[in-house]
Amino acid sequence: MGIFKNNISKLLISFIFLSQITFYGFSDEGGAIIPNVLSLKEAIDIAVLNNRSIQIQQEEIEFARGNVLYGRSLFLPQVNAAFGYTYNNSVLPLSSPSGQTKDPHIFTGYQNDNLATLSVDESIYNGGANIANLEGGKLQLKAQQETLRATRLEVEFETKRLFFGILLAYETRRIAQELVNQAQAHCDDTKTKFNQGTASKFDVLQAKVQVSKLIPQLVNAENAIELIMAEFKKELVLDLKKSVRIEGKLDYLLVEIKEDSFLQEAYSKNPGMILKLLGLSINKWAIEYAKSGWLPQVTASGNYSYRSSDIGNMFNPKHDLWNVGVKASIALFDGFAPKAKVDEARAKYAQADLQKLDLIDQIAVDIKNACLDLKQAKAVIDSQKDVIEEAKEALRLSEVRYNNGVGIALDIFDAQVSLAQIEQNLAQGIYDYIMAKAQLDRIMGKEFFREGSWQ
Repeated sequence: MGIFKNNISKLLISFIFLSQITFYGFSDEGGAIIPNVLSLKEAIDIAVLNNRSIQIQQEEIEFARGNVLYGRSLFLPQVNAAFGYTYNNSVLPLSSPSGQTKDPHIFTGYQNDNLATLSVDESIYNGGANIANLEGGKLQLKAQQETLRATRLEVEFETKRLFFGILLAYETRRIAQELVNQAQAHCDDTKTKFNQGTASKFDVLQAKVQVSKLIPQLVNAENAIELIMAEFKKELVLDLKKSVRIEGKLDYLLVEIKEDSFLQEAYSKNPGMILKLLGLSINKWAIEYAKSGWLPQVTASGNYSYRSSDIGNMFNPKHDLWNVGVKASIALFDGFAPKAKVDEARAKYAQADLQKLDLIDQIAVDIKNACLDLKQAKAVIDSQKDVIEEAKEALRLSEVRYNNGVGIALDIFDAQVSLAQIEQNLAQGIYDYIMAKAQLDRIMGKEFFREGSWQ
């Protein structure tokens, strides 16, 4: 009996001590001050800020922006400046005809040949490849931004899952602690009755056994809190050794189930759906890019240069020369390469279209499941709320009957366990309802606190 009392006392003292500690903020790896007591919003903000997948995706967005800038650059002229020196062993001797304004050697070269050139090249038409490349780059940027949103939604969902998982674990521990306290109180009362001659030795032994049976449940509840808290810190990228508490309650707001409305919102805001639509557009422009290999390529160029054997006397009208030109070409035969590329792009487009249709069906199934989960959790909550007062009254009556000598200890044990089970079912039902709502928000692409998804 003394061993059980000591175990319970240690657990109670530990719990009271932990609940009364004053917590202060600490710094994460980046130097930001992280409060030790976290609300759900603070936890999500920290998780989004620290998540490495989000940070990687942000770099992918910068990479996509670079591709868009490169796509725009293809429409601009390419301007180059160059200077070169060449020593020629021998050059054709030329003399300037009467009235010639140009030094003839600017056409054939000098023995000490200095050449400064400014050239401009512009692609006038390349079969639409530049347009397709730019539009595809813009769509890729949007896809990377939507991928970031999808990653953020996933991080938010996981943070909520762990946050409310900790609250559920707290409630489980409370129920287990209360059950142990009730059993211990009954054990002490039975021992008193035994000393007074109003209870049997069997009753005392039963009471002791009941306490010992409940201790492992309390220990498991304590361990569950530690385990979920470790996962929670990992999700927020916090030091596992740091002390963190959460601030909140295991409660829910009732959601009016409108499956058709949920489905339409999911089709318009679900990141996966948006990515599939962007993928279709990207593949459509890929087809146009591939088709450009069949079409004419038109370019224009211009050059302005100075050439002289004397670098100190080269920048004058006698040594300058310019030219402009336009070039058009078309591939008559290149081994069917453009056709192969077009066929490949069309196949990818068809594949993306099938994937979109498959996702449409999957979203409908996911919405249906989320709605059913909401209904099921609500039914559990209602059923347990209806009987929790009756269970408390049954426990009270069993204790009265036992104290009056018309009941047995087993009735009290059963009533205690029944009440604890109902409280546990209620807490689990609330948690399941919260997570069903969180899952529904994720499918519909709602970001926490950004669109009022929690209200």
